[in-house]
Amino acid sequence: QVQLVESGGGLVQPGGSLRLSCTASGIISSINTMGWYRQAPGKERELVATIISSTNYADSVKGRFTISRDNAKNTVYLQMNSLKPEDTAVYSCNYYAIRVGVRNNYWGQGTQVTVSS
Repeated sequence: QVQLVESGGGLVQPGGSLRLSCTASGIISSINTMGWYRQAPGKERELVATIISSTNYADSVKGRFTISRDNAKNTVYLQMNSLKPEDTAVYSCNYYAIRVGVRNNYWGQGTQVTVSS
């Protein structure tokens, strides 16, 4: 079992910044992928960014968002700059690993990000 606890969401004006954090606890595999996904009202959940050692970003956030991780703390961060109203969504943290041949896929509870003036 892996538990994910997110923090850092909130209300910000267009052009502003926010930093999301997600800390994993439980049985953590040494090799795992962590990432952020988001879901806006009436839309499907979409990938924002993922990180193993390398990073992967959605085209819509490239150059504005930065994902990073602190393996010692089992924590992943999402620095969001130049935020736009279309970035408004519930952002969820994801942990994925294969352990003893079993796929482990866990989600955080989600944190609301609202970009509005």
